Amino acid sequence: MGGLALSLAVPFGGRAFAQTTATPPASPDEAIQRLMDGNARYVANTPNNADHSVTRNTRAAGQSPFAAIVACADSRVVPELIFDQAPGDLFVVRVAGNFLSEDGIASLEFAAAVLGVQAVMVLGHTSCGAIRATIDSIRDNELPPGHLPSLVNAIRPAVYNAMQQNPEDLLAAATAENAVYNARIAAETGPILSDMNESGTVKSIAGVYDIATGKVAFL
Repeated sequence: MGGLALSLAVPFGGRAFAQTTATPPASPDEAIQRLMDGNARYVANTPNNADHSVTRNTRAAGQSPFAAIVACADSRVVPELIFDQAPGDLFVVRVAGNFLSEDGIASLEFAAAVLGVQAVMVLGHTSCGAIRATIDSIRDNELPPGHLPSLVNAIRPAVYNAMQQNPEDLLAAATAENAVYNARIAAETGPILSDMNESGTVKSIAGVYDIATGKVAFL
C-alpha cells in the first residue's frame, strides 16, 4: 500500500477488519477471476450453498471485501447474487446509471485504501432506464423533471461517445461505453485510486450484466 493510501487508512483504524472470505485473492487478477467464476456459477444455477449464519459474528467484528462493484440501483441487479458471493465479500456502490460522482469516488477510495479491495468493477446492465432516459433527453433536447437532470448530465458524456460510433443498437453501445468510461475514472482519479492502479495494488475493469441470461460480459 502506498504512503498516501496508508495515511488514509490510519484514521479509519488501518486494516483492523475481520476476514469474511475463506482465502483472500493473491492478486487483482485473482480477484477478477473470482468474480468471473462466481458469475459462471450464477448462470449455471449452481451457487455455493454456504450457511452464512455461521459467519455472522465474524462479520460483526469487521469487513474485508475483495472487490468493489459500482452498480446501478436497478432492482434486478444484485451484485452478491450475480457474482455468487457471500455477505462481506463485495463492497457495493449503487446509483441509477452506475456512474461515479465525488461520493462514489470517495467510497472507492475507502474500499481500496482502507478495506483493501483488489478489484473495482463498474457494472452496467441491459435495459438500463437511466441510459435510455439520457438518450431520450439528448434526442429530444429536453431535460427530465425534478432532480433527474443530475443523472442525465452524469451519463451524457458516455452516450455522446457511443453516438460517435454510429452503432445499430445505441442503448447497448451506450451502456457498455458508460461502464468503460466510469471504470477509466476509477482507474485514473488521483491521487489515491490512480496511485493504487498504477502500482498494481488495484485493478479497475468494466462489465455489462445481461438481465435475460444472467451473464456478465467483462469488457
